[in-house]
Amino acid sequence: MLNKILIANRGEIACRIIKTAKRLGLKTVAVYSDADANALHVKHADEAYHIGPSPSKDSYLVADKILDVAKRAGADCVHPGYGFLSENDGFANACLANNIVFIGPPADAITAMGSKSRSKEIMAAANVPLVPGYYGQNQDIEFLKQEAINIGFPVLIKAAYGGGGKGMRVVNHIDEFESALSGAQREAQAGFGNDLVLLERYVNQPRHVEVQVFADQHGNCIYLGDRDCSLQRRHQKVIEEAPAPTLSDTLRKEMGEAAVRCAKAINYVGAGTVEFLLCGDEFFFMEMNTRLQVEHPVTEMVTGIDLVEWQIRVASGQALLLTQQQVLLTGHALEARIYAEDPNQDFIPCSGTIKAMLTPELSQHIRIDTGVETGAEISSFYDPMIAKLIVWDETRELAITRLQHALEQFHLAGFHCNVSFLHQLASHKGFTDAQPDTHFIANHIDDLINDSQQTCNISKVMASLVYLHQIRNANSGDAWDTQAGFRLNQQQKIAIPFSESEGVYAVRFEQGYTLHINDFSFTASASIDQQQITASINGEKYSADFYYDAANHTIDLMYLAFNHQYAFKQKHYISETNNQSASLAAPLNGTVVKHLVPLGQDVSEGDGVVIIEAMKMEYTLAAPFDGVLTSYCFGEGELVTHGAMLAVVEPHEGND
Repeated sequence: MLNKILIANRGEIACRIIKTAKRLGLKTVAVYSDADANALHVKHADEAYHIGPSPSKDSYLVADKILDVAKRAGADCVHPGYGFLSENDGFANACLANNIVFIGPPADAITAMGSKSRSKEIMAAANVPLVPGYYGQNQDIEFLKQEAINIGFPVLIKAAYGGGGKGMRVVNHIDEFESALSGAQREAQAGFGNDLVLLERYVNQPRHVEVQVFADQHGNCIYLGDRDCSLQRRHQKVIEEAPAPTLSDTLRKEMGEAAVRCAKAINYVGAGTVEFLLCGDEFFFMEMNTRLQVEHPVTEMVTGIDLVEWQIRVASGQALLLTQQQVLLTGHALEARIYAEDPNQDFIPCSGTIKAMLTPELSQHIRIDTGVETGAEISSFYDPMIAKLIVWDETRELAITRLQHALEQFHLAGFHCNVSFLHQLASHKGFTDAQPDTHFIANHIDDLINDSQQTCNISKVMASLVYLHQIRNANSGDAWDTQAGFRLNQQQKIAIPFSESEGVYAVRFEQGYTLHINDFSFTASASIDQQQITASINGEKYSADFYYDAANHTIDLMYLAFNHQYAFKQKHYISETNNQSASLAAPLNGTVVKHLVPLGQDVSEGDGVVIIEAMKMEYTLAAPFDGVLTSYCFGEGELVTHGAMLAVVEPHEGND
């Protein structure tokens, strides 16, 4: 067995690896950037070493810094987690050259699967079906355009060395091809250090099903069931489940055996995932991820196997503990990825401080993998995933119900998050009936981001009660106190100064209030215990968690899975006017990567003006109206903060 493990990663996966390593008796070493100095993985490790500035290119992606720490700390092995250096063949070779065990496959296997074009050639030889496409090295624009025409639109442009939806564009018409290619190449270069792309026929409405494989150094290779990862937004997975529903035993066996052929074709060792597009009873090889997957916990829940433990044992030279015939799947598991993002704004990532984080109680049915806690910063430098909520039960139906209830108990304050969206998704009939494909979220987005009027009203009533009980009364005489004092035995109309809506008010009576919201009236009273409110609303009992931010005059109200922040007007509040330039303000902290329009050029409303990169994704900001681009406020490569104006468009003379 190995003795001391360095985790070349951060966040929840670093914490998850540390947990298993400590159970096995290994000493643990963490690395951290400036942004992660106080991170949870740093606190949990036995030792921690600083490796540089916050941008990952200056810290977590610098192999020499990681290896230097490993040698100084006396680590005899390195676990790369996923992302960063996990699929970097040069890093795997460097570990080997320094007599440090790389807990992953051989570098040759990473190389073979790291290029999607090369991997297709290998899979064709291994008799695994492929999607028609171009997988060669020629990157000439005109050549690629002709190949796209030969394949037929829609075409998928895909980063050859990428994953997670980065460096990926769907092109529906030849006129869109060049700009889509340029964007995919920039994103691929930024995310993976290589801008090589491939082209594939865009398969319409497939399912995304993947198979977990595991191989040792003695020639043994097995598959540990499959997972359905069809629920995606921006080509990134949102909810995953194991086993994949509605697969016949025959199809499940065919996919598993094909995945093993993939692994054996490249002499694979360790944990790997073979991803397929499933169309009816046909499946096509998509890619092989030569590392642990984000969604590995659902496989652990249905197999009872700790995949990180198996990785460590296999890296130590031990043989697999089970044969294929001994692999037993029990029950059903689902994983929901909880992100700091705004589903109502096309899932744009958010950054900020976690002001409150309340989670369901852990049990044999509920597991939470996270790398953050209350008070932690969600940094714009990294992926905005906060936690993975994993549930297990005996059947898919019971597991879905358990997931719904667990999401209702997962409360976050301080920024937008996707908990309500996940709850709507887990409750949607199309999902509960096991019908989703990779377009499911896009096709049902309106259903998934619109909470019921009743839920919104109940939440606003409780936010109003928090204001009346805890804020207005406690701050008598300050800027919040905009109303006359309470008079016994007399009706008093009290305005609730929500910034987002007018005409909300309460009338006080002996036992509570009558609240008037959105043309509805509610008879309500409440008691408050620290950060929890228990309310009687029209005779029904409700409870919620809340967080009051006195500095910013906001309340985060967390009712079931509905998390909403309510801002309040101050005494001298001045209404904001509609700022048409807002579309050219940075939607979050990031880096300017490209100016799209020359200065002095005319632009039309909706034309792309500037591209920024944040949290590993690109965002194009568009002209808010017809006019002339007069200036850029930041140069390419410069960092920008949320809300900063990036460019100025002035209307043509004589136009409003």
